[in-house]
Amino acid sequence: MSPSAWTAADMPSQAGRTVVVTGANSGLGFITARHLAHKGAHVVLAVRDRQRGAAAGASLGGSTEVRSLDLADLSSVRAFADSWDRPFDVLVNNAGVMAVPKRRTVDGFEMQIGTNHLGHFTLTNLLLPYILDRVVTVCSIAHRVGRIEIDDLNWERRRYQRWLAYGQSKLANLLFTLELQKRLGAGGFSVRALAAHPGYASTNLHSHTGSALQHAVMALGNRFFAQSDEMGALPILYAATTDLPGGSYVGPDGLRETRGHPTLVGRSSRASDEATAHRLWELSEELTGASFGLSPRR
Repeated sequence: MSPSAWTAADMPSQAGRTVVVTGANSGLGFITARHLAHKGAHVVLAVRDRQRGAAAGASLGGSTEVRSLDLADLSSVRAFADSWDRPFDVLVNNAGVMAVPKRRTVDGFEMQIGTNHLGHFTLTNLLLPYILDRVVTVCSIAHRVGRIEIDDLNWERRRYQRWLAYGQSKLANLLFTLELQKRLGAGGFSVRALAAHPGYASTNLHSHTGSALQHAVMALGNRFFAQSDEMGALPILYAATTDLPGGSYVGPDGLRETRGHPTLVGRSSRASDEATAHRLWELSEELTGASFGLSPRR
């Protein structure tokens, strides 16, 4: 079967597998969780709002559980990881914020880099000893406008620009995947790091930008130009369940990756820069106190 024709119906059985999905109470995370549960996976909804997460979990059918996780608060990330005590198969780093006004996380990071990258960086490294199969990090075509400013990652000296900050955080997601796969491969580990993006998908992210004008413009775009959130979730599901090599990047196959069925896609030259990926990793360790979560095999 051609990857371009792949749909959720083609997903193999997930019976006996456990998948943790961050931000699974709505949007792409919810759809990803629903399809995984339908295929037999035990799905852990890692969510900021436990009440909404419980309602979402109850509507999924299948085997689910809900756990609290606020990626904008590293104490919450650490509490989630400290409470985890069993092996599981897949971590889907899905939760995120997009083009929000300049705000800070509990730990003082710029909100988008703090939530989209540093929160997931910490979570992944703390959970690595328990992950059996793969880490899938949800990225964006917006990574192509991003630049990693190692000396000002948190927008303390630059004039804040919400879309460039979003692009930086999504570029960071891809560089994180690149460096994580490099470390996993060098250590001889079977765990894989992959990335996926939904193209231009109609989701609820636009409703949290804090700008009524931007909200209205994006709502129109979602209505008339975006593909459905069901289609947007396919690359994530493909990356989470298909036998792909570590480091793979999955996105839609049509119209400059904005829509279509999942296939392997390319990344920008900045997202392939191993030196920047290494520097970002070291800075992320310094900022979060988290480091590569596996010991080298002897």
